[in-house]
Amino acid sequence: MLSDPIGDMLTRIRNANMARHTTVDMPSSKMKESIASILVKEGYVKGYEIVPNGVKKTMRITLKYGRSKNEKVIAGLKRISKPGLRVYAGCEDLPKVLNGLGLAIVSTNKGVMTDKEARTLGVGGEVLAFIW
Repeated sequence: MLSDPIGDMLTRIRNANMARHTTVDMPSSKMKESIASILVKEGYVKGYEIVPNGVKKTMRITLKYGRSKNEKVIAGLKRISKPGLRVYAGCEDLPKVLNGLGLAIVSTNKGVMTDKEARTLGVGGEVLAFIW
């Protein structure tokens, strides 16, 4: 059993991106699916699909690269709020990643969303990760 499934997801994406793999597989959950849908919507990955694997469901994320595989779309991923130290921010205190070039993924009471969406809705929450 994993103590930090979101951290495991980000590490798998980071490792597959560094090794220039086209897809990466991981166990699926609703939180991971919502994070993957944000990555697709913001253009960091091509897409994701849920693959039935016996009793468990597996999520397969297709990574995105530039013209050649040497140009990475995802330059970095960082887990912010960890199980040992949760990080919360109000709507006015939400961090900007690289002055708006990256994005922060925030878990709010309205669902998982980017920092820009949370600012427009006026909600704060737990800052899950930075992506740039």
